[in-house]
Amino acid sequence: MIRKNRFIIVLLLLVAAIDLAFAIWNPMVTSRRFYKNDFTKTLFHHDWVDTGAVFYGNSAVTAAYIEEQSSSGLVEMGMSYGKITDLKQILSRSLYHVQGQLVVGIDVHTMLDKLPTDDTYVWFKPWYQPYLFYYRAYFRDSGGEFLRNLLHGSLAYEPRWIDKELYYGHQSDEEMQAKWNDYDKRFGWMTVEDDLRDNVDALAWVIDYAKQHNLPLKVIWMPWDKAFPLPPYVDPLRQKVNAMLTDSQIPTLDLMQHYEPQYFSDLVHLNREEGAPLFTKEVDQWLLSFANPSKLSSTP
Repeated sequence: MIRKNRFIIVLLLLVAAIDLAFAIWNPMVTSRRFYKNDFTKTLFHHDWVDTGAVFYGNSAVTAAYIEEQSSSGLVEMGMSYGKITDLKQILSRSLYHVQGQLVVGIDVHTMLDKLPTDDTYVWFKPWYQPYLFYYRAYFRDSGGEFLRNLLHGSLAYEPRWIDKELYYGHQSDEEMQAKWNDYDKRFGWMTVEDDLRDNVDALAWVIDYAKQHNLPLKVIWMPWDKAFPLPPYVDPLRQKVNAMLTDSQIPTLDLMQHYEPQYFSDLVHLNREEGAPLFTKEVDQWLLSFANPSKLSSTP
């Protein structure tokens, strides 16, 4: 039986060996020929160091917190479409060893279970799926570029973008209203009980993880342009989450409706010119206040 199917067996073993070689090489992380997600970008911009104090959140954190202007020593780990469920995966899989302090930024989208996200984050890849199959769209893109350039006698390639998206200027009132309408249509009907449950549970897990590892944990409610109404689910979410944080004595800073509209680029992203420097300064001052251990929460 084996001799009869020798060719098929050898072929399968060869394919498996090639896939394993690509998985070990891991070009989605190591090669600039391939797209990079924001978790990989964080590691890249810190010389692949995977240990330290962290400010975790979604793109609202990337927009608002300027690491190089901060005195807090926190690594900016804002990730496009990042959720608390992603943070749980990072911690439980030891993909990053958070030490010293963990600050979690929660905005109006951070805890939406159904929010589409970046499926190239490593924790989304099923263990049983071959590497080349799971990332096939990116290999097709890079391979197509390689062949096109090779036909022109070149091995050159366009290095993929390695910086995170920042937000400048200020969108018009019409653009902001259109964005609010879009958010309301896509997410406004959601409820904490049915559509944010996984992330609420993940936050409880993160709180327990911090306790077990003696990791100082703090939470910041990230800014929202207060010229527009908050999504309907936000107040019930804040009530539930704040009760959890209070019960566990987790310091909390509520900046959700703290900033004036001129500091925003859009509804959820502070602009780089004015909003982000102000946010970074205020967060640094808040973190510095914990030299006084009696200050467990603050609302500016």
